[in-house]
Amino acid sequence: MQKLSFPTLLDVIGELFSDEISIAVANTEEYIYYRRSKRIDLKIKPGDPIKEGTIAYKAITSGQKVSEFINRDIYGIPYHGMAVPFHHNDKLEGCVLAISPAYTEGKSVVTIKVSDGWKPIPFEVVRYLETKERKTHIFAEEYAGTHSNTLHEFEYILPREYFIRCHRSFIVNVNHIKQIYPDTHSTFYLEMNNGARIPVSQSYSSYFRKLLGF
Repeated sequence: MQKLSFPTLLDVIGELFSDEISIAVANTEEYIYYRRSKRIDLKIKPGDPIKEGTIAYKAITSGQKVSEFINRDIYGIPYHGMAVPFHHNDKLEGCVLAISPAYTEGKSVVTIKVSDGWKPIPFEVVRYLETKERKTHIFAEEYAGTHSNTLHEFEYILPREYFIRCHRSFIVNVNHIKQIYPDTHSTFYLEMNNGARIPVSQSYSSYFRKLLGF
């Protein structure tokens, strides 16, 4: 067997965790490798400097394994990270990072803007969320309204056992899917229990299939 290159080996390892965990490698000053997952993307690029306060910074400055929550102040989204430093000839060379979504616990409603004020809506009655005209529209069983959060931000708030991102413009509650129909180019669309039809884009189709088990 031919010897695998370092980036190729990391890509293969990344395939094991591609749905949930992003992987990064840094030397003591900058990132040298990054592979995003479907669930979280810090938009790191090789050559980006290591920022103070990040998991990579803490692992390199301490020389020890670090695992903790990092708030949204640094990359714009919260995340949970684990970083393990590596050495060569007893000299610290850098670290390897596993980056996973930080899920908000203890909250069971989303408060939407309606015509005459705001309405707290329990997660379980929210059918789907859609981004259009630069707003996030939330459709529930009895109400519809808007929210200032983006879909990307909602991915870290909504419970993942119910809500799945299926398109750059949609997040759906799987408990409100009536039926799934095949569509062109190996994708499909969802018929919701209120009659709405929602596309599943090709970039999300394999992840969607895996989570729903079909």
